[in-house]
Amino acid sequence: MNNQKFCFIMCSNNEQLTQEAISYIERLEVPDEYTIEILTIQEASSMTSGYNEGMQASDAKYKIYLHQDVFILHSRFLFELLDIFSNEKVGMIGMVGVTKMPENGIMWYGHRVGQIYSNCVYETVCMKLDDATIPYQNVDAIDGLLMATQYDIPWREDLLKQWDFYDASQSYEFKNAGYDVVVPYMEHPWVLHDDGFMKLQHYYENRLKFIEEYL
Repeated sequence: MNNQKFCFIMCSNNEQLTQEAISYIERLEVPDEYTIEILTIQEASSMTSGYNEGMQASDAKYKIYLHQDVFILHSRFLFELLDIFSNEKVGMIGMVGVTKMPENGIMWYGHRVGQIYSNCVYETVCMKLDDATIPYQNVDAIDGLLMATQYDIPWREDLLKQWDFYDASQSYEFKNAGYDVVVPYMEHPWVLHDDGFMKLQHYYENRLKFIEEYL
């Protein structure tokens, strides 16, 4: 494992969005003696399988799994990650998270912390939820738009074979392994999510799988 390397991992099916996300990554300030790499996974059958492929292909200690439509705005983002990950108990960091997962498994219905800029087709808004505590707050699960890790734990492609609940699942996998999952305090959002319309074709069947496995 290369302890001075960051790897950005994206499942990609839209070259324009992917290249835009990469352009933001390439503008980030990189700490001295650290390097970055970017892996794009084409034609993944699911988010979990794509992320496992990326995880296994990189020796970077710090891996940032993000959607192809997420653009990192905070130039010192990598410094923020290193500061939080200096606590070895912190396993994973997200931009938005739920402090207590509702019994129905839908994190949108729980108390959430964090903030992002969100472009929802018609307008771009600052989606500001409750502030996380300083410097960060433990949560039950984080949103999958961006998930940064300092340990490798396999994604549950045996359980989730589409594109939903991989984020909640991985949050619980980290918690079950004894690590904290956290959302940092942010004065302003660190990322913009150009998410457009939501696709919920398999959402509810995967919700039932998540509830049965973890709740």
